[in-house]
Amino acid sequence: MTSQKISFPRQHARTMRFTLGAPRAFTVSPDGERVIFLRSGSGTDRTGRLWVLDLPAGGTPKERVVADPETLLGGSAERLSAQERARRERSREGSSGIVGYAVDAAAELAAFALSGKVYVAELRAGTARALPVPGPVIDPRPSPDGRRIAYVSKGALRVVGAEGDGDRALAEPEGANISYGLAEFIAAEEMQRSRGFWWSPESDRLLVARVDDSPVQRWWIADPAHPDRRPAEVAYPAAGTPNAEVRLFVMGLDGSRTEVVWDRARHPYLAQVHWSSAGAPLLLVQARDQQSQLFLAVDTETGTTRKVHVDEDPVWLEIFPGVPAWAPDGRLVRIADEGGARVLAVGDRLLTGAQLQLQAVLDIGESDVLVSASAGEEAAAPEIGESHVYRVNELGVERVSEGAGVHSAVRAGDVTVLVSHSLERPGARADVLRDGKRIATVASHAEEPVLSARVHLTEGGARRIPCAVLLPEGYKESDGPLPVLMDPYGGPHGRRVLAAHNPHLTSQWFADQGFAVVVADGRGAPGRSPGWEKAVKNNLVLTVDDQIEALHALAGRFPLDLGKVAIRGWSFGGYLAALAVLRRPDVFHAAVVGAPVTDQRLYDTHYTERYLGDPAKQPEVYAHNSVLTDEGLSEAADQVRPMMIIHGLADDNVVVAHSLRLSSALLSAGRPHEVLPLSGVTHMTPQEQVAENLLLLQVDFLKRSLGLRG
Repeated sequence: MTSQKISFPRQHARTMRFTLGAPRAFTVSPDGERVIFLRSGSGTDRTGRLWVLDLPAGGTPKERVVADPETLLGGSAERLSAQERARRERSREGSSGIVGYAVDAAAELAAFALSGKVYVAELRAGTARALPVPGPVIDPRPSPDGRRIAYVSKGALRVVGAEGDGDRALAEPEGANISYGLAEFIAAEEMQRSRGFWWSPESDRLLVARVDDSPVQRWWIADPAHPDRRPAEVAYPAAGTPNAEVRLFVMGLDGSRTEVVWDRARHPYLAQVHWSSAGAPLLLVQARDQQSQLFLAVDTETGTTRKVHVDEDPVWLEIFPGVPAWAPDGRLVRIADEGGARVLAVGDRLLTGAQLQLQAVLDIGESDVLVSASAGEEAAAPEIGESHVYRVNELGVERVSEGAGVHSAVRAGDVTVLVSHSLERPGARADVLRDGKRIATVASHAEEPVLSARVHLTEGGARRIPCAVLLPEGYKESDGPLPVLMDPYGGPHGRRVLAAHNPHLTSQWFADQGFAVVVADGRGAPGRSPGWEKAVKNNLVLTVDDQIEALHALAGRFPLDLGKVAIRGWSFGGYLAALAVLRRPDVFHAAVVGAPVTDQRLYDTHYTERYLGDPAKQPEVYAHNSVLTDEGLSEAADQVRPMMIIHGLADDNVVVAHSLRLSSALLSAGRPHEVLPLSGVTHMTPQEQVAENLLLLQVDFLKRSLGLRG
């Protein structure tokens, strides 16, 4: 029997970017005795299982599986509802089995959805069972006392006893376009809010979002490869059009219902909800222009709200994971842009400065706040591509993570799970710390990549643009300059220059095909300062300028042939690639354009209006920042460069109309181009059987377009 080495593109797809088999979604029990997590059985197994790592005092930590979908389903295939598939698309979740779970306050009981049913798992006993409730079920969550499970089914918010008793609906939809307990499209896609209900600390009430998407325009997404199937109806709030109407209610288990009142006309976006024993329910609500937001405390008896804090910004306000929240002493914890820095604020005090660029609050303890942050503008060293975990309190800032890399953490009490990525090794290491000392490492079953990324992290140009440069394996200086492939995302919320191994694997594969690959995080990308991110207001096009600045600056230090420069990208990166060859063909000679936003009016409200405002008030801004307008290509140069356009026909985030209209505009302008329509593919990575040929076709196109041999 012989074995043939798998190709990198095939392995990359089969392992879902080497995420399969890696532990994730950690929870630490408050008593410090258990770590709960998800992990599939191998680096190619897509079925997630629920695991517990026991941490006995004075004993040896030991892993055990508490819920295995194959056992629970008896070998039958998993079935997903349309709503569950949509939830997974919003979270970019491509695996199967148990993909999420929630626990009670003591982390004794877990609940999860599997094949449309509610399951509960006793985490100490290691037993799991289905509850007899109507399905299909979405987002089951135990009450803090572990006695009940709340869940959503067919738009109704329901509650059932943890033993399967007393199932009933607390709120049922009044119409086909109304749901209770779910996050609307905009919240899930853009606001980092994936849920629509929250238990009270006393387990007697819930805050429940009511979503009415009847005002939202309808789009229809068809799969031309299957003309026998009906098009899917999608409520899509494009820039300048109505959003869903979101209201919030306090619902008692006794059937009582009180609406939470705030000025929804002025602040329609329900961005975050926090409810803990440290204070009243806390809401973060935003204005549609995202230049003002309110932190509101809710009176659960009357539904009235009071202002705890007001934020205003003439550009826009960001939303951050983990905040707002109450500290145990009742002070408000938030992340704020103050004095040109992104800082941690607790009550009236700013606890960090411009040395750090805050990214998220990970945990709020009795004596400190655990945060993730990158180096700020006043850091002693740039720490290119790094993110670290810090403990912060009134006495100062202490780094928890060690070594250059990308680090994050989950904590409860004196136990922390520290997840660390580095350039030196593939994948991530998940260490369990007690009082800062490692007591265990959660095993990873992720596959070892068949290639290694050799990454040079540096800065380019006067703006010190963070860059990663990758050269072919075995490259020697005597080989001479190389054709260049710019491989950016290059826009907001998409940091690509990371001090981690796996994010650079695809770039390294392209480099090994004979290119010098450059990844540059210009203005708009996160990780440096608020001003760096907000420089793109009304001008996303300047991201092209930053790619050019980085390219030219690096040419003096790396073997870059500026006469043969291509660019490839997906989503914002696809938009950037299209702009590059259309507006700067003097620099860029070919482009692979994946799932691009070509007409900004066709992308969603919360994202697009944050950067470009209201299209009715600023049509010229939208025209300048779009690849095309109703009249055709927007501000395109005369010189024509080759372009390959790739788009999934089932994409409900960046719909395929963007690429089809671009192709039509190119055809009308007499510009040759290639189009690869991907049947059944959404905004996520193509399926395994497509992935290898898709990358090979890109390489073939790039070599042909740049006049390269072989």
